[in-house]
Amino acid sequence: MIPWLISGFTVIAVYFLDRWENRHIKSLFDWFPAILFAYLIPAGISALMGKDFSQDEIHEYSKLYFIPLAIIAVMSSLSFLQLKSIGWKPIAVFIAGSFWIAVFPVILALFLVDSELISELFVKHEYWKGVPPIVGGWIGGSTSQLVLKELVECPENIFLTVLVMDNILVNIWTILMFQGIKESNFLNRKLKITNLSMPETMEKSEGKKLNPLFIFLMLTVFVIITNALVDSFVIKIIVLSVIGILLSTIIKTWNFAFVLKFGGILILVVMAVLGLKLKFSLVEFELGFLGFMIVWLLSHFIILLLVAKLLNVNTAWVPIASMANVGGIATAPAVTAAYEPKWMPHAIILAILSMATGTFWGMLTIFLLRNYLL
Repeated sequence: MIPWLISGFTVIAVYFLDRWENRHIKSLFDWFPAILFAYLIPAGISALMGKDFSQDEIHEYSKLYFIPLAIIAVMSSLSFLQLKSIGWKPIAVFIAGSFWIAVFPVILALFLVDSELISELFVKHEYWKGVPPIVGGWIGGSTSQLVLKELVECPENIFLTVLVMDNILVNIWTILMFQGIKESNFLNRKLKITNLSMPETMEKSEGKKLNPLFIFLMLTVFVIITNALVDSFVIKIIVLSVIGILLSTIIKTWNFAFVLKFGGILILVVMAVLGLKLKFSLVEFELGFLGFMIVWLLSHFIILLLVAKLLNVNTAWVPIASMANVGGIATAPAVTAAYEPKWMPHAIILAILSMATGTFWGMLTIFLLRNYLL
């Protein structure tokens, strides 16, 4: 019962603090996201109590119900019909960025296979297990990050290291993209890009939406049925992802706002449960790994620029695509507004596409690392 109370308290506290209209609290959450506090608070409470909840049954419930529910909710927040208005070239720039994030660690590892970074840190100390959660976190956000942590069985100390360094870098990267998008016209001239056309206007859906309670019951039933029929965690994630996409595409009255909000709350729940496993004494900070992440991000941006040049598409889509990949549903439209506010809905759809595909890009990274590094 105690682990449930700790997790429940954490989710409620973080949820309302994140929405508190206090400038000091808002400033804090701008730099340290809610998900990080949802992870740290249970660990702090457990440490103060002198208790170890890492083997409690709540973790099994999380894997069976909370994570699958988060997946199907997030996946059902995207409709393929919404992608048409963006156009294939900006989507191609976005996909190139996702692809590079997924494969770069393997490419670097092959080039530096005999280096201390790879042979010692990555292989011997198993820091390679922190790479897929980064891929998931950057492309898909917190949901994908948590799923990939489970798939690769990332140790808690490495996972916290990844969370902290990821948070630092993403905040710095967001500032750089805010400044970078303002230089889009300059880059267009330098790269001789001539196609500066606007994307189609996003169609607004009208009419009554499905009742949130009905959607909640529907998603829960799908999770229960999937648990009963499928044993493999990976297959469950794939099945529920497909179901989520089909629901949002087929049902015209689908409540996108609710499933997105519901998915966000579930992410906090899963993170709070994971925090019960964390022991602060195991936390470490690796400068070599931080340097690797910096090179990873910079090369991602260069690849996006090259693809934009190749496709002759406005370089403003480069920071937008990068933030849709690395930032998420809040920062992508914010960065877009610094260049063209009319593109903000398109940035949101790209960010949702990122959330929907992050887990699968991370699975590709796991496959490549296991087959070509280990």
